[in-house]
Amino acid sequence: MKKNILKKIRAIVGDAHLTTAREDLMCYSYDSTGMEYMPTAVAFPGSAVEISSIMELANKELFPVIPRGAGTGMTGGSLPIQGGLVLVMSRLNRILEVDVENQVAVVEPGVITGQFQAAVKKEALFYPPDPASRDFCTMGGNVAECSGGPSAVKYGVTRDYVLGLEVVLPDGRLMHTGVRTAKGVVGYDLTRLFIGSEGTLGIITKIVVRLLALPTHKKTYLVLTDSLRQAAMLVSEILKRGILPNTLEYMDQTALHVVREYLSLELPQSTRALLLVEVDGDENSTEEQGKKFLGMLADRRTYPGILEVRQAHNEKEVDDLWKARRSISPATYKLRPHKISEDVVVPKTKIPQLVDFTEKLSRELGIIILTFGHAGDGNIHVNIMVDKDNQEEYQKGQTAKRLLFEHVMSLSGTLSGEHGIGITKAPYLSLELDETSLALMQSIKSVFDPNNILNPGKIFSTKSH
Repeated sequence: MKKNILKKIRAIVGDAHLTTAREDLMCYSYDSTGMEYMPTAVAFPGSAVEISSIMELANKELFPVIPRGAGTGMTGGSLPIQGGLVLVMSRLNRILEVDVENQVAVVEPGVITGQFQAAVKKEALFYPPDPASRDFCTMGGNVAECSGGPSAVKYGVTRDYVLGLEVVLPDGRLMHTGVRTAKGVVGYDLTRLFIGSEGTLGIITKIVVRLLALPTHKKTYLVLTDSLRQAAMLVSEILKRGILPNTLEYMDQTALHVVREYLSLELPQSTRALLLVEVDGDENSTEEQGKKFLGMLADRRTYPGILEVRQAHNEKEVDDLWKARRSISPATYKLRPHKISEDVVVPKTKIPQLVDFTEKLSRELGIIILTFGHAGDGNIHVNIMVDKDNQEEYQKGQTAKRLLFEHVMSLSGTLSGEHGIGITKAPYLSLELDETSLALMQSIKSVFDPNNILNPGKIFSTKSH
């Protein structure tokens, strides 16, 4: 990037909000994949107007611009793989409005998701999407990836709560999409087009979200089983019985092992899997759902694999359980120095087939593969643990990834439930999308970004469109 271009960017954002120092660039060269790509410069814009000016300049001078939230992504979506300018959205971190009566809020993209949830909770309101990284990830990043979380089984994912957006297009134009109302069908749904687009079509500068009334009661349960299959089969059975948990999470034996220190409870030696089940609502509905759930599991002849059912009786026990669940991903590095983290989804009734396959794959390839995640909506996180410095082991990991994806597609599943495509899944896109779909998506990218300057190289393997 030429010095005169950097000078112009500096004039737009201010001297304190642009850096080219190597030690600063390194901080924005990686994400949760562990891969590193060094940017040319990093800017911290303070408004949509500044972002618009930067994009006008980028479109004229043809340098890449990569929007970045908190860098918690798992597929390389915010990595500057072709260098260029990383735009860090951390200064756009205001909750602009909470309309309590209409249950609507307006936020900037740099707002931390967990902090937003805490803010609306004070108003007896509830923003359900809750990624495991909610204490760090940002609302803008969640929209760009269409993040999910444990509550998706009952409440849905990010796209179900975004009503409208303010977006800066690659050529610098500012546009508004969507509504602030419960209904709205004027024109094409451009809001949904941007959700999950991974920063390839525009840069989000404001987000309008709908909120719900805060549930007043909840009950949290643990179900311990002696087999993965039994735990997986219970998932669809629970939902078939008319029980709708706000959380139905699953952990296999290896996942339990890596977070055991957080659980502060003794597990039977024969424990092979755990279900974390939570129901919420008002007092009456929560009590009714809890009784129905416990009544179902009381019949041990129907469910012989159940070892124990426990209920968390106080806030500390509930917090410990959630600390354990949210700690699985970082705790896996106790097993091997690197991991291939996948977030596949299959129909709920086919979860047993998926977990059987991962166990078989682990045995046949001689590598560690653990599974956990959002079993209530079929979104299972498969972590393939490897040492990249061991070339043979790393290649086995890549083989496991490919075979996993092929098996998921054979089960009528999808390659990603919430992590997106980025660069790590791009080579496998054709397993799920036909040629016509891929060509149309690339055409849409070209309409929005004909010079391919915004987050280039993501989703599609080609460098230009």
